[in-house]
Amino acid sequence: MQKSLENKVVLITGGSRGLGAAVAEVFADQGADVVISYSSSTEKAEAVVEKLKAKGVRALAIQSDLADLSSAKPLIDSVIAKFGKLDILVNNAGIAIQGQMVDDINLDEQKYNQQWQVNVMGSIAVTRAAAPKLPDGGRIIFVGSLLGDYVPFRGVADYAGSKAALAGYARGIARDLGPRNITVNVVQPGAMPTDMNKDVADHLPPHETFLDMHPIRRLATLEEVSETISFLAGPHAGYITGETINVAGGLGI
Repeated sequence: MQKSLENKVVLITGGSRGLGAAVAEVFADQGADVVISYSSSTEKAEAVVEKLKAKGVRALAIQSDLADLSSAKPLIDSVIAKFGKLDILVNNAGIAIQGQMVDDINLDEQKYNQQWQVNVMGSIAVTRAAAPKLPDGGRIIFVGSLLGDYVPFRGVADYAGSKAALAGYARGIARDLGPRNITVNVVQPGAMPTDMNKDVADHLPPHETFLDMHPIRRLATLEEVSETISFLAGPHAGYITGETINVAGGLGI
């Protein structure tokens, strides 16, 4: 059976662990050649690359710090220099700084500002660098968060704001790139079993209380979110653009 993303090249930012690594594997399973970017985890990134190559596709890891906006263009240029083109961009890289209220006199402004820099400005810089290089019919997918739409607990204002900003930006560029049949969408997961989720677990409601907020009373799996992203990159999603798709078990309905 023909794989739906055969002969495509995808760049997944933040692909060395968690959801990014899972997305990379799903794309490789569908036949795509995969480039992942990472900020510091070289060993983890190379381990992901080896897994991808074992699936019979070309794979590459490129170190790139999204907080440094000048790194975006060299990242895209490196992908094209190595693989000859770029068909799909998955803006997955992000950080989660949570737990402090906006009126906290000890608010760590440096950390929270870095979150905006990586989550928003870094993703925008990569998108701007990639957009002129994508072919007509290309795909751009942002990984947001349900918190961009729905905030059921305190201490997440800046994180939620950064993800809401991505959703608005995606709708705007869906307009810009529509004449070229380039689709632009946002996938907004709820909580997932990732290192990032563990890092902020102390700031969430108690586990059972948190699950009770969900009609489907469990966390999302990495596979469920990855398959949604893969679908939006595939041939059956060419008429879906400017949309925000929640993969969150009904939290927020």
